[in-house]
Amino acid sequence: MLSSSAYPEHPEDSSSGTPSEEGGAAASRQAHAEEDGAVTEPVDWLGLPEPIRERVAELAAAALGRLPSDDVPRQLRPVARFAPAKRARLGGPALLAALRDSTRFRTAVLEWLREHRVDALNPNDGDSVAAAAAAVLLNESSASSRVRLVARNTEESTLRAERDAALARVRKLESEVERLRADLEQAREEVEQARAEREDEIVKLRGRLREQGVRVRQAKDEAAEAVAARERAKAERDSEIEAITARYERERQKAAAERARAERALVEAEVARQSAREARDADEVRLSMLLDTLSGAVDGLRRELSVGGSPRRPADTVRGANAGRRGGRVSEPRTLDTLLSLPGVHLIVDGYNITKTGYPDLSLAEQRQRLVRQLGALAARTGAEVTVVFDGADVTAVPAAGPRSVRVLFSDPGVLADDVIRTIVRSEPQGRPLVVATSDQAVVTSVCSEGAHAVPAAVLLTRLGRV
Repeated sequence: MLSSSAYPEHPEDSSSGTPSEEGGAAASRQAHAEEDGAVTEPVDWLGLPEPIRERVAELAAAALGRLPSDDVPRQLRPVARFAPAKRARLGGPALLAALRDSTRFRTAVLEWLREHRVDALNPNDGDSVAAAAAAVLLNESSASSRVRLVARNTEESTLRAERDAALARVRKLESEVERLRADLEQAREEVEQARAEREDEIVKLRGRLREQGVRVRQAKDEAAEAVAARERAKAERDSEIEAITARYERERQKAAAERARAERALVEAEVARQSAREARDADEVRLSMLLDTLSGAVDGLRRELSVGGSPRRPADTVRGANAGRRGGRVSEPRTLDTLLSLPGVHLIVDGYNITKTGYPDLSLAEQRQRLVRQLGALAARTGAEVTVVFDGADVTAVPAAGPRSVRVLFSDPGVLADDVIRTIVRSEPQGRPLVVATSDQAVVTSVCSEGAHAVPAAVLLTRLGRV
Protein backbone atom coordinates (compact mmCIF):
# COMPACT_ATOMS: atom_id res chain seq x y z
CA MET A 1 0.00 0.00 0.00
CA LEU A 2 1.22 3.50 -0.69
CA SER A 3 1.63 5.76 2.27
CA SER A 4 0.04 9.15 2.26
CA SER A 5 3.32 10.73 1.22
CA ALA A 6 3.30 8.54 -1.92
CA TYR A 7 0.24 10.34 -3.36
CA PRO A 8 0.75 13.68 -5.10
CA GLU A 9 -1.25 16.46 -3.57
CA HIS A 10 -4.06 18.21 -5.42
CA PRO A 11 -3.17 21.78 -6.37
CA GLU A 12 -6.06 23.09 -4.35
CA ASP A 13 -4.86 21.19 -1.25
CA SER A 14 -1.53 23.03 -0.97
CA SER A 15 -2.87 25.20 1.88
CA SER A 16 -4.05 22.33 4.07
CA GLY A 17 -1.59 21.48 6.90
CA THR A 18 2.01 22.44 7.12
CA PRO A 19 4.68 20.49 5.30
CA SER A 20 6.30 19.57 8.59
CA GLU A 21 3.09 18.08 9.87
CA GLU A 22 2.45 16.06 6.72
CA GLY A 23 6.04 14.93 6.57
CA GLY A 24 5.85 13.88 10.21
CA ALA A 25 2.73 11.85 9.63
CA ALA A 26 4.30 10.19 6.64
CA ALA A 27 7.46 9.43 8.56
CA SER A 28 5.38 8.04 11.41
CA ARG A 29 3.48 5.73 9.04
CA GLN A 30 6.67 4.68 7.36
CA ALA A 31 8.26 3.90 10.66
CA HIS A 32 5.22 1.96 11.78
CA ALA A 33 5.36 -0.07 8.54
CA GLU A 34 9.04 -0.71 9.02
CA GLU A 35 8.49 -1.78 12.62
CA ASP A 36 5.96 -4.32 11.42
CA GLY A 37 8.54 -5.65 9.01
CA ALA A 38 6.32 -4.99 5.97
CA VAL A 39 6.89 -2.80 2.96
CA THR A 40 3.85 -0.77 1.86
CA GLU A 41 2.80 -1.88 -1.63
CA PRO A 42 1.14 0.78 -3.81
CA VAL A 43 -2.57 0.27 -4.58
CA ASP A 44 -4.06 0.90 -8.05
CA TRP A 45 -7.11 2.90 -7.07
CA LEU A 46 -8.68 2.74 -10.52
CA GLY A 47 -7.81 -0.97 -10.84
CA LEU A 48 -9.53 -2.05 -7.62
CA PRO A 49 -11.98 -4.96 -7.80
CA GLU A 50 -15.49 -3.84 -8.58
CA PRO A 51 -16.95 -4.54 -5.08
CA ILE A 52 -14.17 -2.50 -3.37
CA ARG A 53 -14.51 0.30 -5.95
CA GLU A 54 -18.25 0.51 -5.34
CA ARG A 55 -17.71 0.49 -1.53
CA VAL A 56 -15.02 3.20 -1.60
CA ALA A 57 -17.02 5.31 -4.12
CA GLU A 58 -20.14 4.98 -1.92
CA LEU A 59 -18.27 6.14 1.22
CA ALA A 60 -16.54 8.97 -0.66
CA ALA A 61 -19.87 10.05 -2.23
CA ALA A 62 -21.55 10.08 1.21
CA ALA A 63 -18.75 12.30 2.59
CA LEU A 64 -18.51 14.52 -0.52
CA GLY A 65 -21.90 16.09 0.02
CA ARG A 66 -21.03 17.11 3.62
CA LEU A 67 -17.45 18.39 3.15
CA PRO A 68 -16.55 22.06 2.97
CA SER A 69 -15.98 23.32 -0.54
CA ASP A 70 -12.32 24.00 0.25
CA ASP A 71 -11.73 20.29 0.86
CA VAL A 72 -13.40 19.30 -2.42
CA PRO A 73 -11.18 19.22 -5.52
CA ARG A 74 -12.37 21.31 -8.46
CA GLN A 75 -13.10 18.30 -10.67
CA LEU A 76 -15.46 16.89 -7.98
CA ARG A 77 -17.52 20.01 -7.41
CA PRO A 78 -20.01 19.20 -10.24
CA VAL A 79 -20.27 15.66 -8.81
CA ALA A 80 -21.03 17.04 -5.31
CA ARG A 81 -24.28 18.49 -6.64
CA PHE A 82 -25.58 15.00 -7.53
CA ALA A 83 -27.72 12.86 -5.22
CA PRO A 84 -25.58 10.39 -3.14
CA ALA A 85 -26.66 7.31 -5.15
CA LYS A 86 -26.14 9.05 -8.48
CA ARG A 87 -22.95 10.60 -7.15
CA ALA A 88 -21.41 7.17 -6.45
CA ARG A 89 -22.68 5.64 -9.73
CA LEU A 90 -21.70 8.40 -12.14
CA GLY A 91 -18.78 9.98 -10.30
CA GLY A 92 -17.08 6.80 -9.10
CA PRO A 93 -13.97 7.08 -11.32
CA ALA A 94 -13.54 10.79 -10.47
CA LEU A 95 -13.92 10.07 -6.71
CA LEU A 96 -11.28 7.30 -6.82
CA ALA A 97 -8.92 9.50 -8.83
CA ALA A 98 -9.35 12.33 -6.29
CA LEU A 99 -8.71 9.94 -3.34
CA ARG A 100 -5.55 8.79 -5.10
CA ASP A 101 -4.27 12.22 -6.09
CA SER A 102 -5.48 14.56 -3.29
CA THR A 103 -4.18 13.94 0.22
CA ARG A 104 -6.34 16.74 1.55
CA PHE A 105 -9.51 15.27 0.09
CA ARG A 106 -8.64 11.78 1.29
CA THR A 107 -7.89 13.13 4.81
CA ALA A 108 -11.18 15.06 4.83
CA VAL A 109 -13.08 11.93 3.81
CA LEU A 110 -11.39 9.86 6.57
CA GLU A 111 -12.18 12.50 9.18
CA TRP A 112 -15.82 12.60 8.08
CA LEU A 113 -16.05 8.81 8.17
CA ARG A 114 -14.45 8.65 11.68
CA GLU A 115 -17.08 11.10 12.83
CA HIS A 116 -20.16 9.76 11.06
CA ARG A 117 -19.36 6.25 9.75
CA VAL A 118 -16.74 4.87 12.08
CA ASP A 119 -17.92 1.33 11.27
CA ALA A 120 -16.77 1.87 7.71
CA LEU A 121 -13.13 2.15 8.83
CA ASN A 122 -12.81 -1.23 10.53
CA PRO A 123 -10.09 -3.24 8.77
CA ASN A 124 -11.13 -6.26 10.81
CA ASP A 125 -14.73 -6.23 9.60
CA GLY A 126 -16.19 -9.66 8.95
CA ASP A 127 -17.13 -8.54 5.44
CA SER A 128 -13.95 -8.89 3.38
CA VAL A 129 -15.07 -6.15 0.98
CA ALA A 130 -15.75 -3.67 3.81
CA ALA A 131 -12.46 -4.60 5.53
CA ALA A 132 -10.48 -4.19 2.28
CA ALA A 133 -12.16 -0.82 1.56
CA ALA A 134 -11.29 0.36 5.11
CA ALA A 135 -7.67 -0.80 4.70
CA VAL A 136 -7.40 1.04 1.38
CA LEU A 137 -8.84 4.24 2.84
CA LEU A 138 -6.59 3.97 5.91
CA ASN A 139 -3.60 3.14 3.68
CA GLU A 140 -2.70 0.15 5.77
CA SER A 141 0.08 -2.23 4.80
CA SER A 142 -2.41 -5.10 4.52
CA ALA A 143 -4.51 -3.24 1.96
CA SER A 144 -2.86 -4.90 -1.04
CA SER A 145 -3.27 -8.40 0.37
CA ARG A 146 -6.88 -7.65 1.28
CA VAL A 147 -7.49 -6.29 -2.22
CA ARG A 148 -5.97 -9.40 -3.77
CA LEU A 149 -8.11 -11.55 -1.45
CA VAL A 150 -11.28 -9.73 -2.51
CA ALA A 151 -10.21 -9.94 -6.16
CA ARG A 152 -9.62 -13.66 -5.76
CA ASN A 153 -12.96 -14.09 -3.96
CA THR A 154 -14.66 -12.03 -6.65
CA GLU A 155 -13.04 -14.09 -9.37
CA GLU A 156 -14.02 -17.28 -7.56
CA SER A 157 -17.57 -15.98 -7.17
CA THR A 158 -17.62 -15.12 -10.87
CA LEU A 159 -16.27 -18.56 -11.72
CA ARG A 160 -18.83 -20.20 -9.45
CA ALA A 161 -21.58 -18.14 -11.08
CA GLU A 162 -20.29 -19.11 -14.52
CA ARG A 163 -20.08 -22.73 -13.40
CA ASP A 164 -23.61 -22.62 -12.02
CA ALA A 165 -24.79 -20.99 -15.24
CA ALA A 166 -22.97 -23.65 -17.27
CA LEU A 167 -24.50 -26.40 -15.16
CA ALA A 168 -27.91 -24.81 -15.62
CA ARG A 169 -27.32 -24.66 -19.38
CA VAL A 170 -26.18 -28.29 -19.32
CA ARG A 171 -29.32 -29.31 -17.44
CA LYS A 172 -31.40 -27.28 -19.86
CA LEU A 173 -29.64 -28.88 -22.82
CA GLU A 174 -30.14 -32.33 -21.30
CA SER A 175 -33.85 -31.65 -20.89
CA GLU A 176 -33.92 -30.31 -24.45
CA VAL A 177 -32.15 -33.46 -25.66
CA GLU A 178 -34.71 -35.58 -23.84
CA ARG A 179 -37.50 -33.57 -25.38
CA LEU A 180 -35.92 -33.88 -28.82
CA ARG A 181 -35.54 -37.62 -28.33
CA ALA A 182 -39.21 -37.86 -27.41
CA ASP A 183 -40.10 -35.70 -30.46
CA LEU A 184 -37.87 -37.89 -32.63
CA GLU A 185 -39.55 -41.03 -31.37
CA GLN A 186 -42.95 -39.50 -31.98
CA ALA A 187 -41.83 -38.38 -35.46
CA ARG A 188 -40.60 -41.90 -36.19
CA GLU A 189 -43.97 -43.31 -35.16
CA GLU A 190 -45.75 -40.73 -37.33
CA VAL A 191 -43.43 -41.59 -40.24
CA GLU A 192 -44.16 -45.29 -39.82
CA GLN A 193 -47.87 -44.57 -39.66
CA ALA A 194 -47.65 -42.31 -42.73
CA ARG A 195 -45.66 -44.99 -44.56
CA ALA A 196 -48.30 -47.58 -43.76
CA GLU A 197 -51.05 -45.21 -44.89
CA ARG A 198 -49.10 -44.41 -48.05
CA GLU A 199 -48.65 -48.09 -48.85
CA ASP A 200 -52.38 -48.63 -48.37
CA GLU A 201 -53.06 -45.67 -50.61
CA ILE A 202 -50.64 -47.02 -53.22
CA VAL A 203 -52.45 -50.36 -53.17
CA LYS A 204 -55.77 -48.55 -53.64
CA LEU A 205 -54.35 -46.42 -56.46
CA ARG A 206 -52.98 -49.49 -58.21
CA GLY A 207 -56.42 -51.07 -58.00
CA ARG A 208 -57.97 -47.90 -59.43
CA LEU A 209 -55.38 -47.83 -62.21
CA ARG A 210 -56.21 -51.39 -63.13
CA GLU A 211 -59.91 -50.52 -63.19
CA GLN A 212 -59.19 -47.44 -65.31
CA GLY A 213 -57.09 -49.59 -67.67
CA VAL A 214 -59.99 -52.01 -68.08
CA ARG A 215 -62.35 -49.09 -68.73
CA VAL A 216 -59.95 -47.54 -71.25
CA ARG A 217 -59.68 -50.83 -73.12
CA GLN A 218 -63.44 -51.16 -73.10
CA ALA A 219 -63.78 -47.58 -74.39
CA LYS A 220 -61.26 -48.29 -77.15
CA ASP A 221 -63.15 -51.45 -78.13
CA GLU A 222 -66.44 -49.54 -78.15
CA ALA A 223 -64.87 -46.77 -80.26
CA ALA A 224 -63.54 -49.34 -82.70
CA GLU A 225 -66.98 -50.95 -82.89
CA ALA A 226 -68.57 -47.53 -83.46
CA VAL A 227 -66.12 -46.78 -86.28
CA ALA A 228 -66.82 -50.16 -87.83
CA ALA A 229 -70.58 -49.59 -87.50
CA ARG A 230 -70.24 -46.18 -89.12
CA GLU A 231 -68.26 -47.70 -91.99
CA ARG A 232 -70.89 -50.39 -92.42
CA ALA A 233 -73.64 -47.79 -92.39
CA LYS A 234 -71.76 -45.72 -94.96
CA ALA A 235 -71.28 -48.79 -97.17
CA GLU A 236 -74.97 -49.65 -96.84
CA ARG A 237 -75.93 -46.08 -97.67
CA ASP A 238 -73.63 -46.05 -100.68
CA SER A 239 -75.07 -49.36 -101.91
CA GLU A 240 -78.58 -48.03 -101.36
CA ILE A 241 -77.74 -44.90 -103.35
CA GLU A 242 -76.34 -47.04 -106.12
CA ALA A 243 -79.47 -49.18 -106.10
CA ILE A 244 -81.69 -46.11 -106.25
CA THR A 245 -79.59 -44.70 -109.09
CA ALA A 246 -79.84 -47.95 -111.02
CA ARG A 247 -83.57 -48.14 -110.38
CA TYR A 248 -83.93 -44.55 -111.53
CA GLU A 249 -81.99 -45.31 -114.69
CA ARG A 250 -84.17 -48.31 -115.41
CA GLU A 251 -87.33 -46.30 -114.78
CA ARG A 252 -86.00 -43.52 -116.96
CA GLN A 253 -85.27 -45.91 -119.77
CA LYS A 254 -88.66 -47.51 -119.33
CA ALA A 255 -90.35 -44.12 -119.39
CA ALA A 256 -88.45 -43.18 -122.50
CA ALA A 257 -89.57 -46.38 -124.21
CA GLU A 258 -93.15 -45.81 -123.17
CA ARG A 259 -92.98 -42.22 -124.39
CA ALA A 260 -91.66 -43.43 -127.74
CA ARG A 261 -94.48 -45.94 -128.04
CA ALA A 262 -96.99 -43.24 -127.12
CA GLU A 263 -95.64 -40.90 -129.77
CA ARG A 264 -95.82 -43.64 -132.36
CA ALA A 265 -99.38 -44.30 -131.27
CA LEU A 266 -100.22 -40.60 -131.75
CA VAL A 267 -98.83 -40.71 -135.30
CA GLU A 268 -100.79 -43.84 -136.15
CA ALA A 269 -104.17 -42.66 -135.06
CA GLU A 270 -105.90 -39.64 -133.66
CA VAL A 271 -108.22 -41.84 -131.70
CA ALA A 272 -105.37 -43.57 -129.93
CA ARG A 273 -103.82 -40.15 -129.10
CA GLN A 274 -106.22 -39.53 -126.29
CA SER A 275 -105.57 -42.87 -124.69
CA ALA A 276 -101.85 -42.43 -125.21
CA ARG A 277 -102.04 -38.97 -123.59
CA GLU A 278 -103.84 -40.44 -120.65
CA ALA A 279 -101.24 -43.20 -120.39
CA ARG A 280 -98.50 -40.60 -120.69
CA ASP A 281 -100.07 -38.46 -117.97
CA ALA A 282 -100.20 -41.49 -115.73
CA ASP A 283 -96.58 -42.22 -116.54
CA GLU A 284 -95.60 -38.62 -115.84
CA VAL A 285 -97.33 -38.78 -112.49
CA ARG A 286 -95.44 -41.92 -111.65
CA LEU A 287 -92.22 -40.40 -112.97
CA SER A 288 -92.81 -37.22 -110.96
CA MET A 289 -93.26 -39.26 -107.80
CA LEU A 290 -90.15 -41.22 -108.65
CA LEU A 291 -88.21 -38.04 -109.36
CA ASP A 292 -89.39 -36.52 -106.08
CA THR A 293 -88.18 -39.65 -104.29
CA LEU A 294 -84.90 -39.57 -106.17
CA SER A 295 -84.53 -35.81 -105.56
CA GLY A 296 -84.88 -36.37 -101.82
CA ALA A 297 -82.28 -39.10 -101.96
CA VAL A 298 -79.95 -36.90 -104.05
CA ASP A 299 -80.39 -33.96 -101.66
CA GLY A 300 -79.55 -36.25 -98.76
CA LEU A 301 -76.51 -37.50 -100.65
CA ARG A 302 -75.53 -33.90 -101.44
CA ARG A 303 -75.70 -32.95 -97.77
CA GLU A 304 -73.78 -36.09 -96.80
CA LEU A 305 -71.06 -35.37 -99.37
CA SER A 306 -71.18 -31.58 -98.75
CA VAL A 307 -71.91 -30.89 -102.42
CA GLY A 308 -73.66 -27.52 -102.80
CA GLY A 309 -74.44 -24.95 -105.43
CA SER A 310 -77.37 -24.40 -107.66
CA PRO A 311 -77.93 -27.01 -110.40
CA ARG A 312 -77.31 -25.88 -113.90
CA ARG A 313 -80.24 -25.56 -116.22
CA PRO A 314 -80.34 -26.75 -119.85
CA ALA A 315 -80.50 -23.15 -121.08
CA ASP A 316 -77.20 -22.45 -119.30
CA THR A 317 -75.42 -24.84 -121.66
CA VAL A 318 -76.64 -23.28 -124.91
CA ARG A 319 -73.72 -22.22 -127.09
CA GLY A 320 -73.67 -19.17 -129.29
CA ALA A 321 -75.68 -17.01 -126.88
CA ASN A 322 -75.08 -15.19 -123.57
CA ALA A 323 -77.02 -13.17 -121.01
CA GLY A 324 -75.49 -9.89 -122.03
CA ARG A 325 -72.16 -8.19 -121.27
CA ARG A 326 -70.59 -10.15 -118.41
CA GLY A 327 -67.60 -8.12 -117.28
CA GLY A 328 -67.28 -4.37 -116.72
CA ARG A 329 -66.20 -1.56 -114.40
CA VAL A 330 -68.65 -0.16 -111.83
CA SER A 331 -68.30 3.50 -110.95
CA GLU A 332 -71.47 4.26 -108.94
CA PRO A 333 -72.81 2.81 -105.66
CA ARG A 334 -76.27 2.51 -107.28
CA THR A 335 -74.90 0.15 -109.92
CA LEU A 336 -73.19 -1.85 -107.16
CA ASP A 337 -76.53 -2.15 -105.35
CA THR A 338 -78.10 -3.49 -108.56
CA LEU A 339 -75.35 -6.09 -108.91
CA LEU A 340 -75.61 -7.17 -105.27
CA SER A 341 -79.36 -7.73 -105.69
CA LEU A 342 -78.80 -10.36 -108.42
CA PRO A 343 -79.55 -13.98 -107.38
CA GLY A 344 -76.45 -15.99 -106.50
CA VAL A 345 -74.10 -12.98 -106.73
CA HIS A 346 -70.58 -13.45 -105.30
CA LEU A 347 -68.74 -10.37 -103.94
CA ILE A 348 -64.94 -10.87 -103.80
CA VAL A 349 -63.04 -8.16 -101.84
CA ASP A 350 -59.33 -7.29 -102.06
CA GLY A 351 -58.98 -6.77 -98.25
CA TYR A 352 -55.95 -4.53 -97.69
CA ASN A 353 -56.63 -2.59 -100.92
CA ILE A 354 -59.97 -1.51 -99.41
CA THR A 355 -58.82 -0.94 -95.79
CA LYS A 356 -55.70 1.05 -96.71
CA THR A 357 -57.91 3.29 -98.82
CA GLY A 358 -60.62 3.75 -96.20
CA TYR A 359 -58.83 3.72 -92.79
CA PRO A 360 -55.06 3.41 -93.19
CA ASP A 361 -54.31 4.83 -89.71
CA LEU A 362 -55.57 1.68 -87.98
CA SER A 363 -53.38 -1.35 -87.32
CA LEU A 364 -53.68 -4.25 -89.77
CA ALA A 365 -55.64 -6.35 -87.26
CA GLU A 366 -58.08 -3.47 -86.60
CA GLN A 367 -58.42 -2.86 -90.36
CA ARG A 368 -59.34 -6.52 -90.91
CA GLN A 369 -61.85 -6.56 -88.03
CA ARG A 370 -63.59 -3.37 -89.18
CA LEU A 371 -63.85 -4.47 -92.84
CA VAL A 372 -65.14 -7.96 -91.97
CA ARG A 373 -67.72 -6.46 -89.60
CA GLN A 374 -69.00 -4.06 -92.31
CA LEU A 375 -69.06 -6.81 -94.94
CA GLY A 376 -71.05 -9.02 -92.56
CA ALA A 377 -73.70 -6.33 -92.28
CA LEU A 378 -73.73 -5.92 -96.08
CA ALA A 379 -74.10 -9.69 -96.62
CA ALA A 380 -76.92 -9.87 -94.10
CA ARG A 381 -78.77 -7.09 -95.90
CA THR A 382 -78.26 -8.19 -99.52
CA GLY A 383 -77.96 -11.99 -99.17
CA ALA A 384 -74.85 -12.00 -101.37
CA GLU A 385 -72.01 -14.48 -100.88
CA VAL A 386 -69.01 -12.44 -99.65
CA THR A 387 -65.35 -13.50 -99.75
CA VAL A 388 -62.57 -11.18 -98.52
CA VAL A 389 -58.91 -12.01 -99.27
CA PHE A 390 -55.92 -10.63 -97.28
CA ASP A 391 -52.22 -11.05 -97.86
CA GLY A 392 -51.10 -13.61 -95.25
CA ALA A 393 -47.41 -12.62 -95.00
CA ASP A 394 -47.96 -10.20 -92.06
CA VAL A 395 -50.43 -12.38 -90.14
CA THR A 396 -48.60 -13.93 -87.14
CA ALA A 397 -51.62 -14.79 -84.97
CA VAL A 398 -54.89 -16.63 -85.49
CA PRO A 399 -57.44 -14.04 -86.71
CA ALA A 400 -60.49 -13.37 -84.56
CA ALA A 401 -63.73 -15.10 -85.54
CA GLY A 402 -65.90 -12.99 -87.86
CA PRO A 403 -69.46 -13.19 -89.15
CA ARG A 404 -70.45 -16.55 -90.60
CA SER A 405 -71.78 -14.88 -93.73
CA VAL A 406 -68.29 -13.60 -94.69
CA ARG A 407 -65.57 -15.97 -95.89
CA VAL A 408 -62.14 -14.66 -94.79
CA LEU A 409 -59.10 -16.03 -96.67
CA PHE A 410 -55.36 -15.38 -96.19
CA SER A 411 -52.90 -16.03 -98.98
CA ASP A 412 -50.22 -18.65 -98.34
CA PRO A 413 -46.59 -17.56 -97.89
CA GLY A 414 -45.16 -16.48 -101.22
CA VAL A 415 -48.65 -16.10 -102.77
CA LEU A 416 -50.26 -12.69 -103.39
CA ALA A 417 -53.88 -11.98 -102.53
CA ASP A 418 -54.31 -10.74 -106.13
CA ASP A 419 -53.50 -14.21 -107.45
CA VAL A 420 -55.96 -15.79 -104.99
CA ILE A 421 -58.69 -13.42 -106.27
CA ARG A 422 -57.94 -14.37 -109.89
CA THR A 423 -58.10 -18.08 -108.97
CA ILE A 424 -61.49 -17.62 -107.25
CA VAL A 425 -62.90 -15.80 -110.31
CA ARG A 426 -61.70 -18.54 -112.68
CA SER A 427 -63.12 -21.27 -110.42
CA GLU A 428 -66.68 -19.86 -110.53
CA PRO A 429 -69.10 -21.43 -113.08
CA GLN A 430 -70.00 -19.60 -116.27
CA GLY A 431 -73.02 -17.36 -115.90
CA ARG A 432 -72.71 -16.62 -112.15
CA PRO A 433 -72.64 -12.88 -111.32
CA LEU A 434 -69.22 -11.96 -109.86
CA VAL A 435 -68.25 -8.60 -108.33
CA VAL A 436 -64.59 -7.90 -107.44
CA ALA A 437 -63.92 -4.89 -105.17
CA THR A 438 -60.38 -3.56 -105.79
CA SER A 439 -58.53 -0.51 -107.11
CA ASP A 440 -55.58 -2.58 -108.36
CA GLN A 441 -55.74 -2.01 -112.16
CA ALA A 442 -53.89 -5.24 -112.95
CA VAL A 443 -56.50 -7.21 -110.98
CA VAL A 444 -59.31 -5.19 -112.56
CA THR A 445 -58.12 -5.98 -116.06
CA SER A 446 -57.70 -9.71 -115.42
CA VAL A 447 -61.05 -10.24 -113.63
CA CYS A 448 -62.97 -8.22 -116.22
CA SER A 449 -61.52 -10.47 -118.91
CA GLU A 450 -62.97 -13.41 -116.99
CA GLY A 451 -66.45 -11.82 -117.01
CA ALA A 452 -66.48 -10.30 -113.48
CA HIS A 453 -67.53 -6.75 -112.57
CA ALA A 454 -64.81 -4.57 -110.99
CA VAL A 455 -65.77 -2.09 -108.24
CA PRO A 456 -63.26 0.56 -107.06
CA ALA A 457 -62.43 0.71 -103.34
CA ALA A 458 -64.04 4.16 -102.95
CA VAL A 459 -67.39 2.90 -104.34
CA LEU A 460 -67.45 -0.10 -101.96
CA LEU A 461 -66.47 2.11 -98.99
CA THR A 462 -69.33 4.48 -99.88
CA ARG A 463 -71.74 1.53 -99.92
CA LEU A 464 -70.35 0.17 -96.63
CA GLY A 465 -70.80 3.56 -94.99
CA ARG A 466 -74.58 3.24 -95.47
CA VAL A 467 -74.79 -0.21 -93.85
